Amino acid sequence: MDSRLFHFIKKEFLQLMRDPRMISVALFAPIFQLLMFGYVASTDIKHVSAVVLDEDRTYYSRSYLQSYANSGYFNFNFYASKPRDISYYLDSGRAKLGLRVPVNFGKKIVRGETSPVQAVLDGSNASSATTVQGYINQINFRDLNQYLTDRLARAGFGSLNTNLLDTEVRVWYNPDLKSINYMVPAIFAQVLMLVSMVLTTSSIVKEKENGTMEMLAVTPLRSYELILGKLIPYALVAFFDMTLVFLVATLWYDIQLKGSVLLLFSLGTLFMTTGLGLGVFISTISQTQRQAMMSNVFIMAPSFILSGFIFPIANMPLPIQLITLVLPLRYFLAIVRGLFLKGIGLNYLWPEVWPMALIGTTLLLLSVMRFRKKVD
Repeated sequence: MDSRLFHFIKKEFLQLMRDPRMISVALFAPIFQLLMFGYVASTDIKHVSAVVLDEDRTYYSRSYLQSYANSGYFNFNFYASKPRDISYYLDSGRAKLGLRVPVNFGKKIVRGETSPVQAVLDGSNASSATTVQGYINQINFRDLNQYLTDRLARAGFGSLNTNLLDTEVRVWYNPDLKSINYMVPAIFAQVLMLVSMVLTTSSIVKEKENGTMEMLAVTPLRSYELILGKLIPYALVAFFDMTLVFLVATLWYDIQLKGSVLLLFSLGTLFMTTGLGLGVFISTISQTQRQAMMSNVFIMAPSFILSGFIFPIANMPLPIQLITLVLPLRYFLAIVRGLFLKGIGLNYLWPEVWPMALIGTTLLLLSVMRFRKKVD
């Protein structure tokens, strides 16, 4: 390596070590984000606060309500004495579900008649309400089978098989159906892009704010050396962060990588070019660190929302799906999840790899050319 470039890279590392804010962004922020988002970014719904009004107070009503308590999805935090109490707890937000079991519930069950049960859901969050509604339907179906079996037994048909359908369900890739296994690899991708982009942007814009960029332009450093001197240190830091985040994901969350570690880091390094390119581009259009920060948010927010991080791309309108085709994060999310959960190889991942590589490389080259023009 040219001695001028080596000393310039050394200068960048020394400058990084002297800035506590940059160190926190480079080393502590990725770990903090993964630990925080790993627990928060979960689509599993448990411990739904419920208010209960049992107007029947029989064995059947208590058994029915116990099915909710035993499911693990609901907590009976409140017990109402009159119907309007349910409205009070739902309006105040203290409960998300109100259950009302009417009088004569048990008698109608014994007679084989339809017995209505009122379940009032807080639908403010439509996604959560839909999931809770699925839980309710599941509990009702299970109890219906039990009531039918008991009724047939009393009628002398105890040996009759009521399970006419036997469906064997097998879940691949995520057998426990834990959303954390799906979300943590996505956070791995998001943190890698964020760190590489923010570090590069902050470093270059800080030079412009301090007026040292013009001084660097008149040094014997060639333009490519100046660019490499800015990119290489933060590429190494981003690679180090990628290793830290990988260790946290596998050791702390116990999410085992089923695919190749070498392939993950190789494609992660390739994806890193996207963050570096965006960082260089933002630095060319920003004069202050505040402007750079706003530009980072402007780019990261759509990438976060449209990449399939939480919302499936297939559910988006067609024009929005076309926009996602130019988002490198979309492709790397599919790659990371495929490697972590499925253990697939490059032959399956290639349809995601080549668009990501094309977009990332093109973006980096155009940004470097723009930066070089600014320097010259």
